[in-house]
Amino acid sequence: MPADTPDKNKPRRPAQGGRAHLLLKVVLGALAALLAAGVSVVIIVAVALSVAYPNLPDISDLADYRPKLPLRVYTADGVLIGEFGEERRNLTPIAEVPEVMKQAVLAIEDARFYQHRGVDYRGLARAALANLGRAKSQGASTITMQVARNVYLSSEKTFTRKLYEVLLTFKLEHQLSKDRILEIYMNQIFLGNRAYGFAAASEAYFGKPMKDLSIAEAAMLAGLPKAPSAYNPFVNPKRAQQRQQYIIERMEEVGFITAQQAEAARREPLKLRTAAEPLRVHGEFVAETVRQLVHAQYGDETYTRGLNVFTSIRAEEQEAAYRALRKGIMDYERRQIYRGPEKFVELPADPKELDEAVDDVLADHPDNGDVLAAVVLEATPRKVVAVRQSGEPIEITGEGLRPAQAGLSEKAPPKTKIRRGAVIRIMKPGKQWEITQLPEVEGAFVALDPRDGAVLAMVGGFDFNKNKFNHVTQAWRQPGSSFKPFIYSAALEKGFMPTTVIQDAPLFFDASVTGGQPWEPKNYDGRFEGPMPLHTALAKSKNMVSIRILQAVGPQNAQDWITRFGFDAERHPAYLTMALGAGAVTPMQLATGYAVFANGGFRVNPWLISRITDQRGKTLVETQPPLPNEAMRAIDPRNAFVMNRLLQEIARSGTAARAQSVLKRSDLYGKTGTTNDSIDTWFAGFHPHVVAVVWMGYDTPRSLGDRETGGGLSLPVWINFMQTALQGVPVVQPLAPEGVVNLGGEWYYREFVPGTGVGSLGVPALPMPSPALIEGGGAAYGGGSRGESTPGNPLHDPSLLNSDGRPPPPAPGEQRRSILDLFR
Repeated sequence: MPADTPDKNKPRRPAQGGRAHLLLKVVLGALAALLAAGVSVVIIVAVALSVAYPNLPDISDLADYRPKLPLRVYTADGVLIGEFGEERRNLTPIAEVPEVMKQAVLAIEDARFYQHRGVDYRGLARAALANLGRAKSQGASTITMQVARNVYLSSEKTFTRKLYEVLLTFKLEHQLSKDRILEIYMNQIFLGNRAYGFAAASEAYFGKPMKDLSIAEAAMLAGLPKAPSAYNPFVNPKRAQQRQQYIIERMEEVGFITAQQAEAARREPLKLRTAAEPLRVHGEFVAETVRQLVHAQYGDETYTRGLNVFTSIRAEEQEAAYRALRKGIMDYERRQIYRGPEKFVELPADPKELDEAVDDVLADHPDNGDVLAAVVLEATPRKVVAVRQSGEPIEITGEGLRPAQAGLSEKAPPKTKIRRGAVIRIMKPGKQWEITQLPEVEGAFVALDPRDGAVLAMVGGFDFNKNKFNHVTQAWRQPGSSFKPFIYSAALEKGFMPTTVIQDAPLFFDASVTGGQPWEPKNYDGRFEGPMPLHTALAKSKNMVSIRILQAVGPQNAQDWITRFGFDAERHPAYLTMALGAGAVTPMQLATGYAVFANGGFRVNPWLISRITDQRGKTLVETQPPLPNEAMRAIDPRNAFVMNRLLQEIARSGTAARAQSVLKRSDLYGKTGTTNDSIDTWFAGFHPHVVAVVWMGYDTPRSLGDRETGGGLSLPVWINFMQTALQGVPVVQPLAPEGVVNLGGEWYYREFVPGTGVGSLGVPALPMPSPALIEGGGAAYGGGSRGESTPGNPLHDPSLLNSDGRPPPPAPGEQRRSILDLFR
């Protein structure tokens, strides 16, 4: 056998020994490498610490934590009506965070938060072991680490960013208390739906303050920080509930809740706030007006400083105004021809595909308050079945089909016909669904307290999301007959009396008089009733009488007079057409003018903001409206008193008689208004404690219909509002001011009574009672128990007026900036 031939029977120990030696060398080499690497890591960390730590951001500002907080707008009684800012956040001190919310967060995010010093080494080990045996990884970031990341760092996953995070964590733990760190976390974290912090999330998802959360609700919110979109209960209710159940389990494991509490929480049904649920009070136009006013003062800090603005708005009256105006507009819409569906889509036969198709199309046609969007599944002249995003079919029959008969006819044009796949509007004003359509007509409503100018309610249009143009403050429209009282007011100063007899007969003005086209005005009803007392003419809104009065007063004199009420002279040219309201006013301006009658002759400026506070509740601005004083007097108190008598008759027996028949009270005053061709309809009226104006019309002026009037369209809105505004308010009997007398139940200026005032206009002179009939005293004068003046009362001191009879201008800074000034 050759010497180099291996003997297969010999043992292989030398070879095995060599392999063992090789293995030992490998292990030793690995240890050496690890040691070298460890040394390198230590060196790298040491160098990083020496370089990075001094360059860490200054965290001293967290000692006075001030996150971005939105502007919030409230009613006078503390109801939220508006919020402006990129981040919705309610800054809540840790002492006010309910224990159940803290426990839910700690159980899932950092159960040992109060034991470790920023980095939880036990948690790191537990996460490492868990990650070895699970498909899904488990994180180990503490709450302090999350604060460091969320406040100061980006979310990129790099070694440098992680190093800064750990270093910042140590710095935070060194300089801030545990409670302060948790407070920052609870207020800073993003939780979806534009909500930052758990207080805002509680409102966003459950519509309730955080202090009212249950264990189940707190657990649901505590699941959001991990992935707000993935665990959003609106978008992914199933995943959100799975995580909620796990958090309840964790709360039980760490001893925050008992087994019984955990079981009850698991079974508790959650009532989420509807995703599209509006604020409790519809004050969108009010909130936007406030936003503009505040932004003019604070600039871009408006949206981050956490300002709280309290307005003069009363929540109940604001909601009543919103409902009344929408009802008035929709009542009008029911009388219009159906214009057809908003869109047509092809609907698949497969139920799953059908649901998706419905969701997609309705996403582009959002609901408009109680006017809801739906997709038609089937349609016949006797029945329509439609579906909304909920998937539940809605059947519409009988009277509910009446508004859309034009679209259900077999002969309906393709663009109008209601058929499968049509996107329509439905609403449920009572027990039955009905088909409707989004209105094209617009409206406006404003209510003021005439005693100081406080805006009590303001609705600038049918729906803010549909049309953000505020018709209360921005729409300049012809007031029509609602402007006549200001012309009559001017006439009282010229000797006219409530009993002055004026001719209601045709008038004609040729080009030589008008300077243009011949003009032959008409009464609304086309009838002429001959001579009638002034108070009857106003109650019946006779155009011929108003024109004759303006002729007698003089257009220039009348133009000067109306400026006392706050109207712009240039918008009311000194022509006879002024008698018919051919100028231009805004609803706010008209309300301000009527407030002069309501409060006894004082000009008040409308105001909206009463107080502004910062995030901590410190008052920054507080304003008090000036009480009526002689510097604010616009007209003689006698003028206001007699005009109230005339306006009261309109609400009793004139064009607004429906007001008293419905509201059943005598202290109501007002005037209807309808312009030529029924382009604008108005009602302006008041009680001594509230003035309210209603307007309806199209943004691009066109006729509302031959039979539409202020009494038919706008007055019902006013009545509906007043049913709420005057509930529980006692009847107010005005006291007669000094200088008026009562003869035969009618009030006169003492110097302008039958026999001395203007007896008639446009008719032969009538016999008048002798002035001797008013000699004497007693209750016929403006004294006694009904109108006794108080010596020294400035309200009755004519010496305080200028030589021209006007009140002196107010002292600088005496009156606040008016809302009207913002929109001039």
